[in-house]
Amino acid sequence: MFSYDLIAILGPTASGKTAFAAALAKELNAEIVSADSRQLYRGMDLGTGKDLADYTVEGRAIPYHLIDIAEPGYKYNVFEYQRDFLAAYNLIRGKGCLPILCGGTGMYLEAILRGYKLLPVPENPQLRARLAGYSLEQLTELLKSYKTLHNTTDVDTPKRAVRAIEIAEYYARQGVEERPFPHLRSLVVGLQTDRGRRRQKITRRLRQRLQEGMVEEVRGLLERGLSPDDLIYYGLEYKYVTLYLTGALSYEEMFSRLETAIHRFAKRQMTWFRGMERRGIPIHWIDADLPVALKIAEVKALYLSGC
Repeated sequence: MFSYDLIAILGPTASGKTAFAAALAKELNAEIVSADSRQLYRGMDLGTGKDLADYTVEGRAIPYHLIDIAEPGYKYNVFEYQRDFLAAYNLIRGKGCLPILCGGTGMYLEAILRGYKLLPVPENPQLRARLAGYSLEQLTELLKSYKTLHNTTDVDTPKRAVRAIEIAEYYARQGVEERPFPHLRSLVVGLQTDRGRRRQKITRRLRQRLQEGMVEEVRGLLERGLSPDDLIYYGLEYKYVTLYLTGALSYEEMFSRLETAIHRFAKRQMTWFRGMERRGIPIHWIDADLPVALKIAEVKALYLSGC
Protein backbone atom coordinates (compact mmCIF):
# COMPACT_ATOMS: atom_id res chain seq x y z
CA MET A 1 0.00 0.00 0.00
CA PHE A 2 1.44 3.36 -1.03
CA SER A 3 1.42 6.14 1.57
CA TYR A 4 1.34 8.61 -1.32
CA ASP A 5 0.29 8.41 -4.94
CA LEU A 6 3.34 10.39 -6.02
CA ILE A 7 6.63 11.82 -4.80
CA ALA A 8 7.76 15.06 -6.44
CA ILE A 9 11.40 16.15 -6.34
CA LEU A 10 11.88 19.78 -7.30
CA GLY A 11 14.54 22.44 -7.01
CA PRO A 12 16.42 25.07 -8.98
CA THR A 13 18.81 24.21 -11.79
CA ALA A 14 22.08 22.53 -10.69
CA SER A 15 20.59 21.35 -7.39
CA GLY A 16 21.17 17.67 -8.19
CA LYS A 17 17.52 16.70 -8.65
CA THR A 18 18.04 13.98 -11.24
CA ALA A 19 20.81 12.10 -9.44
CA PHE A 20 18.92 12.22 -6.17
CA ALA A 21 15.59 11.17 -7.71
CA ALA A 22 17.30 8.21 -9.39
CA ALA A 23 18.95 7.11 -6.16
CA LEU A 24 15.62 7.42 -4.34
CA ALA A 25 13.86 5.49 -7.11
CA LYS A 26 16.27 2.59 -6.63
CA GLU A 27 15.39 2.46 -2.92
CA LEU A 28 11.62 2.69 -3.43
CA ASN A 29 11.12 0.57 -6.59
CA ALA A 30 10.06 3.70 -8.41
CA GLU A 31 10.18 5.16 -11.91
CA ILE A 32 10.82 8.78 -12.79
CA VAL A 33 8.59 11.14 -14.75
CA SER A 34 10.43 14.24 -15.94
CA ALA A 35 8.94 17.67 -15.25
CA ASP A 36 11.29 19.61 -17.51
CA SER A 37 9.85 21.58 -20.42
CA ARG A 38 12.97 21.21 -22.59
CA GLN A 39 14.24 17.71 -21.83
CA LEU A 40 11.32 16.27 -23.76
CA TYR A 41 13.02 17.30 -27.04
CA ARG A 42 15.23 14.82 -28.88
CA GLY A 43 18.76 15.97 -29.63
CA MET A 44 18.64 18.75 -27.03
CA ASP A 45 20.79 17.03 -24.45
CA LEU A 46 23.66 19.08 -23.07
CA GLY A 47 21.76 22.34 -23.20
CA THR A 48 18.85 20.91 -21.22
CA GLY A 49 20.99 19.00 -18.74
CA LYS A 50 19.45 15.58 -19.33
CA ASP A 51 22.31 13.86 -17.51
CA LEU A 52 21.04 10.47 -18.66
CA ALA A 53 23.95 8.69 -16.98
CA ASP A 54 22.39 9.66 -13.64
CA TYR A 55 19.56 7.22 -14.32
CA THR A 56 21.93 4.29 -13.79
CA VAL A 57 22.45 3.69 -10.07
CA GLU A 58 24.89 1.01 -8.92
CA GLY A 59 24.54 -0.73 -12.26
CA ARG A 60 20.74 -0.62 -12.27
CA ALA A 61 18.90 1.36 -14.96
CA ILE A 62 16.10 3.45 -13.48
CA PRO A 63 13.19 3.78 -15.93
CA TYR A 64 12.31 7.35 -16.90
CA HIS A 65 9.45 8.93 -18.85
CA LEU A 66 8.71 12.12 -20.84
CA ILE A 67 12.27 12.61 -22.04
CA ASP A 68 13.01 12.58 -25.79
CA ILE A 69 9.35 12.46 -26.82
CA ALA A 70 9.16 15.41 -29.26
CA GLU A 71 11.16 16.82 -32.14
CA PRO A 72 13.03 20.13 -31.71
CA GLY A 73 11.02 22.99 -33.14
CA TYR A 74 7.71 21.58 -31.96
CA LYS A 75 5.86 23.82 -29.49
CA TYR A 76 4.87 21.36 -26.77
CA ASN A 77 2.45 22.74 -24.17
CA VAL A 78 1.16 22.19 -20.64
CA PHE A 79 -2.06 20.57 -21.87
CA GLU A 80 -0.03 17.93 -23.68
CA TYR A 81 2.18 17.51 -20.64
CA GLN A 82 -0.78 16.70 -18.39
CA ARG A 83 -2.03 14.18 -20.94
CA ASP A 84 1.36 12.50 -21.31
CA PHE A 85 2.00 12.58 -17.57
CA LEU A 86 -1.23 10.70 -16.90
CA ALA A 87 -0.32 8.02 -19.45
CA ALA A 88 3.10 7.56 -17.81
CA TYR A 89 1.60 7.65 -14.31
CA ASN A 90 -0.95 4.95 -15.10
CA LEU A 91 1.70 2.81 -16.76
CA ILE A 92 3.97 3.03 -13.71
CA ARG A 93 1.21 2.33 -11.20
CA GLY A 94 0.04 -0.56 -13.36
CA LYS A 95 3.44 -2.17 -12.74
CA GLY A 96 3.01 -1.76 -9.00
CA CYS A 97 5.72 0.90 -8.89
CA LEU A 98 5.79 4.37 -7.39
CA PRO A 99 6.00 7.40 -9.73
CA ILE A 100 8.56 10.08 -8.86
CA LEU A 101 7.96 13.41 -10.58
CA CYS A 102 11.29 15.20 -10.97
CA GLY A 103 12.10 18.57 -12.50
CA GLY A 104 12.29 22.30 -12.23
CA THR A 105 9.60 23.59 -14.60
CA GLY A 106 7.20 25.19 -12.14
CA MET A 107 4.19 25.28 -14.46
CA TYR A 108 4.50 21.58 -15.28
CA LEU A 109 4.92 20.65 -11.62
CA GLU A 110 1.99 22.74 -10.49
CA ALA A 111 -0.25 21.53 -13.32
CA ILE A 112 0.11 18.03 -11.88
CA LEU A 113 0.21 18.79 -8.17
CA ARG A 114 -2.80 21.12 -8.28
CA GLY A 115 -4.60 19.27 -11.07
CA TYR A 116 -5.07 22.20 -13.43
CA LYS A 117 -8.04 21.84 -15.76
CA LEU A 118 -6.66 22.96 -19.11
CA LEU A 119 -7.88 23.27 -22.68
CA PRO A 120 -5.83 22.70 -25.84
CA VAL A 121 -5.30 26.16 -27.34
CA PRO A 122 -5.14 26.39 -31.16
CA GLU A 123 -3.12 28.98 -33.02
CA ASN A 124 -4.89 32.24 -33.83
CA PRO A 125 -3.52 33.50 -37.19
CA GLN A 126 -5.48 36.74 -37.03
CA LEU A 127 -4.18 37.59 -33.58
CA ARG A 128 -0.61 36.70 -34.58
CA ALA A 129 -0.84 38.95 -37.64
CA ARG A 130 -2.16 41.82 -35.53
CA LEU A 131 0.69 41.47 -33.02
CA ALA A 132 3.44 40.99 -35.62
CA GLY A 133 4.72 44.55 -35.36
CA TYR A 134 4.62 44.82 -31.57
CA SER A 135 7.84 45.19 -29.58
CA LEU A 136 8.61 42.84 -26.69
CA GLU A 137 7.81 45.66 -24.26
CA GLN A 138 4.42 46.25 -25.89
CA LEU A 139 3.64 42.54 -25.86
CA THR A 140 4.59 42.31 -22.19
CA GLU A 141 2.22 45.15 -21.28
CA LEU A 142 -0.57 43.54 -23.29
CA LEU A 143 -0.05 40.20 -21.55
CA LYS A 144 -0.21 41.95 -18.17
CA SER A 145 -3.72 43.11 -19.06
CA TYR A 146 -4.79 39.45 -19.05
CA LYS A 147 -2.99 38.16 -15.97
CA THR A 148 -0.31 38.67 -13.35
CA LEU A 149 3.03 37.54 -14.79
CA HIS A 150 4.16 34.84 -12.36
CA ASN A 151 6.18 33.19 -15.12
CA THR A 152 8.61 35.67 -16.69
CA THR A 153 9.77 33.10 -19.24
CA ASP A 154 6.52 33.97 -21.05
CA VAL A 155 8.15 37.22 -22.11
CA ASP A 156 11.72 36.10 -22.82
CA THR A 157 11.15 36.59 -26.56
CA PRO A 158 8.42 38.15 -28.75
CA LYS A 159 7.44 34.68 -30.02
CA ARG A 160 6.89 33.40 -26.48
CA ALA A 161 4.96 36.53 -25.55
CA VAL A 162 2.67 36.22 -28.57
CA ARG A 163 1.92 32.59 -27.69
CA ALA A 164 1.18 33.55 -24.08
CA ILE A 165 -1.23 36.26 -25.27
CA GLU A 166 -2.82 33.77 -27.66
CA ILE A 167 -3.46 31.39 -24.76
CA ALA A 168 -4.73 34.15 -22.47
CA GLU A 169 -7.08 35.45 -25.16
CA TYR A 170 -8.45 31.96 -25.82
CA TYR A 171 -9.17 31.35 -22.15
CA ALA A 172 -10.78 34.77 -21.81
CA ARG A 173 -13.20 33.91 -24.62
CA GLN A 174 -13.75 30.20 -23.99
CA GLY A 175 -13.58 29.83 -20.24
CA VAL A 176 -12.37 26.59 -18.68
CA GLU A 177 -14.52 23.54 -19.12
CA GLU A 178 -14.25 20.62 -16.72
CA ARG A 179 -11.45 18.32 -17.80
CA PRO A 180 -11.00 15.25 -15.57
CA PHE A 181 -7.71 15.13 -13.72
CA PRO A 182 -7.24 12.89 -10.70
CA HIS A 183 -6.39 14.25 -7.28
CA LEU A 184 -3.01 12.79 -6.39
CA ARG A 185 -1.81 12.59 -2.81
CA SER A 186 1.70 13.91 -3.30
CA LEU A 187 4.77 14.19 -1.12
CA VAL A 188 6.68 17.21 -2.42
CA VAL A 189 10.38 17.49 -1.61
CA GLY A 190 12.53 20.47 -2.54
CA LEU A 191 16.31 20.55 -2.79
CA GLN A 192 17.86 23.84 -1.80
CA THR A 193 21.30 25.27 -1.17
CA ASP A 194 22.61 28.69 -0.25
CA ARG A 195 22.86 31.28 -3.01
CA GLY A 196 26.67 31.33 -3.17
CA ARG A 197 26.94 27.56 -3.42
CA ARG A 198 24.23 27.48 -6.09
CA ARG A 199 26.04 30.06 -8.18
CA GLN A 200 29.28 28.04 -7.97
CA LYS A 201 27.48 24.91 -9.13
CA ILE A 202 25.81 26.71 -12.04
CA THR A 203 29.07 28.22 -13.29
CA ARG A 204 30.97 24.94 -12.95
CA ARG A 205 28.26 23.01 -14.76
CA LEU A 206 28.09 25.56 -17.56
CA ARG A 207 31.83 25.30 -18.17
CA GLN A 208 31.60 21.51 -18.14
CA ARG A 209 28.79 21.40 -20.68
CA LEU A 210 30.59 23.76 -23.01
CA GLN A 211 33.66 21.52 -22.78
CA GLU A 212 31.50 18.47 -23.51
CA GLY A 213 30.22 19.99 -26.76
CA MET A 214 27.19 22.18 -26.11
CA VAL A 215 28.16 24.58 -28.90
CA GLU A 216 28.51 21.64 -31.30
CA GLU A 217 25.08 20.38 -30.21
CA VAL A 218 23.44 23.68 -31.10
CA ARG A 219 25.38 23.91 -34.36
CA GLY A 220 24.12 20.44 -35.25
CA LEU A 221 20.50 21.48 -34.62
CA LEU A 222 20.95 24.47 -36.92
CA GLU A 223 22.49 22.24 -39.58
CA ARG A 224 19.48 19.92 -39.31
CA GLY A 225 17.29 22.79 -40.42
CA LEU A 226 16.05 24.40 -37.22
CA SER A 227 15.89 28.16 -37.58
CA PRO A 228 17.75 30.43 -35.17
CA ASP A 229 14.35 31.76 -34.03
CA ASP A 230 13.24 28.22 -33.16
CA LEU A 231 16.27 27.70 -30.94
CA ILE A 232 16.12 31.15 -29.39
CA TYR A 233 12.51 30.31 -28.44
CA TYR A 234 13.81 27.65 -26.02
CA GLY A 235 15.82 30.25 -24.14
CA LEU A 236 18.95 30.09 -21.97
CA GLU A 237 21.63 27.83 -23.49
CA TYR A 238 19.93 27.58 -26.89
CA LYS A 239 19.29 31.30 -27.07
CA TYR A 240 22.80 32.47 -26.24
CA VAL A 241 24.73 29.76 -28.07
CA THR A 242 22.63 30.46 -31.17
CA LEU A 243 23.41 34.16 -30.88
CA TYR A 244 27.09 33.23 -30.70
CA LEU A 245 26.91 30.91 -33.71
CA THR A 246 25.07 33.51 -35.79
CA GLY A 247 27.68 36.15 -34.99
CA ALA A 248 25.54 38.32 -32.73
CA LEU A 249 27.78 37.66 -29.70
CA SER A 250 31.43 36.80 -29.15
CA TYR A 251 32.23 33.64 -27.21
CA GLU A 252 33.11 35.67 -24.12
CA GLU A 253 29.87 37.67 -24.37
CA MET A 254 27.90 34.47 -24.87
CA PHE A 255 29.40 32.86 -21.76
CA SER A 256 28.96 35.93 -19.59
CA ARG A 257 25.36 36.62 -20.59
CA LEU A 258 24.38 32.97 -20.41
CA GLU A 259 25.91 32.56 -16.97
CA THR A 260 23.98 35.60 -15.73
CA ALA A 261 20.76 34.37 -17.36
CA ILE A 262 21.02 30.95 -15.67
CA HIS A 263 21.62 32.56 -12.27
CA ARG A 264 18.51 34.67 -12.79
CA PHE A 265 16.55 31.65 -13.97
CA ALA A 266 17.45 29.74 -10.79
CA LYS A 267 16.26 32.69 -8.73
CA ARG A 268 12.97 32.76 -10.66
CA GLN A 269 12.55 29.03 -10.07
CA MET A 270 12.86 29.52 -6.32
CA THR A 271 10.37 32.39 -6.51
CA TRP A 272 7.91 30.07 -8.31
CA PHE A 273 8.39 27.31 -5.72
CA ARG A 274 7.74 29.75 -2.87
CA GLY A 275 4.61 30.79 -4.73
CA MET A 276 3.53 27.16 -4.90
CA GLU A 277 3.77 27.02 -1.12
CA ARG A 278 1.61 30.13 -0.81
CA ARG A 279 -0.89 28.52 -3.19
CA GLY A 280 -1.29 25.55 -0.88
CA ILE A 281 1.39 23.02 -1.87
CA PRO A 282 3.49 22.02 1.15
CA ILE A 283 7.16 21.52 0.20
CA HIS A 284 9.56 19.66 2.51
CA TRP A 285 12.90 21.37 1.94
CA ILE A 286 16.13 19.38 2.22
CA ASP A 287 19.72 20.58 2.06
CA ALA A 288 20.90 19.64 -1.44
CA ASP A 289 24.48 19.29 -0.17
CA LEU A 290 23.71 16.54 2.35
CA PRO A 291 25.07 13.07 1.53
CA VAL A 292 22.67 11.12 -0.70
CA ALA A 293 22.09 8.48 1.97
CA LEU A 294 20.90 11.10 4.48
CA LYS A 295 18.59 12.72 1.94
CA ILE A 296 17.10 9.35 1.05
CA ALA A 297 16.57 8.51 4.72
CA GLU A 298 14.78 11.81 5.28
CA VAL A 299 12.45 11.33 2.32
CA LYS A 300 11.74 7.68 3.19
CA ALA A 301 10.78 8.73 6.71
CA LEU A 302 8.36 11.33 5.33
CA TYR A 303 6.98 8.85 2.82
CA LEU A 304 6.44 6.05 5.31
CA SER A 305 4.88 8.38 7.87
CA GLY A 306 2.28 9.38 5.30
CA CYS A 307 2.25 12.98 6.52
